[in-house]
Amino acid sequence: MSEQDLMPPVSPVPDKLPGTGLPSMTPPEKLLSKPVALIQLIVFSAIGLVMFFVPFTIGEKSTILFDHGATYLVTQQHTLSVTLLFLLMFFGVSKPLIDGSWRKNLTHKILTLFKIIGLVLAVMYITGTAPAFMMEKDMLPFLFEKLALPVGMIVPIGALILAFLVGFGLLEMVGVVMQPIMKPIWRTPGASAIDAVASFVGSYSIGLLITNRVYLQKQYSAREAIIIATGFSTVSAAFMVIVAKTLGLMEFWNMFFWSTLVITFIVTAITARIPPISQFDNDVERPVLDYQRGKRLTAAFDLGLSTSRRATDLKQILWSNFRDGLTMAAAIVPSIIAVGLTGLLLAKYTPVFDALGLLLYPFTWLGGLPEPLAAAKGMSAGLAEMFLPALLLSEADMLTRYVAGVISISSVLFFSAMIPCVLATEIPVSVGKMVIIWFERVVLSILLAAAFGQLAMHLGLIA
Repeated sequence: MSEQDLMPPVSPVPDKLPGTGLPSMTPPEKLLSKPVALIQLIVFSAIGLVMFFVPFTIGEKSTILFDHGATYLVTQQHTLSVTLLFLLMFFGVSKPLIDGSWRKNLTHKILTLFKIIGLVLAVMYITGTAPAFMMEKDMLPFLFEKLALPVGMIVPIGALILAFLVGFGLLEMVGVVMQPIMKPIWRTPGASAIDAVASFVGSYSIGLLITNRVYLQKQYSAREAIIIATGFSTVSAAFMVIVAKTLGLMEFWNMFFWSTLVITFIVTAITARIPPISQFDNDVERPVLDYQRGKRLTAAFDLGLSTSRRATDLKQILWSNFRDGLTMAAAIVPSIIAVGLTGLLLAKYTPVFDALGLLLYPFTWLGGLPEPLAAAKGMSAGLAEMFLPALLLSEADMLTRYVAGVISISSVLFFSAMIPCVLATEIPVSVGKMVIIWFERVVLSILLAAAFGQLAMHLGLIA
């Protein structure tokens, strides 16, 4: 799905979208009828909710449906999935070379280099020509078989399923309902609710595109744009499945997903009020949209129905999401292999993350994690790549694995993809300040996740 699909569209057509004051992009004669749009809104939203949040037991394994499909590809159709993965990686490596985007700046050059290295490492693994220390089971074999393959299959499939959540009005309905709490809690305008939900259930790249566009339109202040970019632009729900699978948490998927969402947003509410974010300029001029008392649910329904009426091309909506999922997977899989291996080698053979972990150790100790120093070391690696805490702590105790899973999502910022993406926008935040924000988010996430994890274990929500 492109940024235009999620942004309120502008066109010369005078009809207004309910509850927004913004003009519609679809001529009235091409809109679906209200009864058809209502059925579409209900049915397709229900499909998305069931596919993402209802676990089914198949072959003694309980997980969500699209994870069953991806697991089947990886385990039962291994040769096919490896072939598809290499096609994805070839596309991901060749795209910046063909379109010339690798020349854009130093960040793009470094990321393109890592993609090339990742592809070479994958070839070396498959052909068995990698050095012995790379072929140890917790190095390339783990990265390729347990991470790259599932990511390559799950992300495109997950992006396809996400179309049902974000393409037919449910997202807009949630946005309107959430408006009253956005400003007092997160210090962002009500309209950012759509941005926040889109980022969480979509992808950080789409979320950042939306945030950057709205910021350039002067609808967000610098501070608001930074709050949204560093607090809401998480990896997608499809990536959360990868983290949960790596840590053995899929049995508790719904608890993991919703608790991670809540913790992430609590952390964002706190970091919005402390330096460095609180020190950014907050001046902005925009119209204030308000609703009469008791009219918000009606406005939410009207906007959701209006969105559904404009969603007239199901095949195009599904293809747009699937295409973006393919592009995203192609870009990130080779980077994961290269950056992941770099992080694993640094963690195993150097004191880099030991030193960084010492800064987090007091907080893992306060959180009551059984092995606080090892946990701090593993979680500190998330600055390099959001998957590394899950990789390094996949054999830890259940509480540590749960906290590591939350950290992987709620920390938001990491060097292998997210930080370069922010730097590619016009949002005025430096690398140094993003590192400080990352540290604040990790500290807060450790304390909150450890407290909730212990409560969940006491209540039997986590075995």
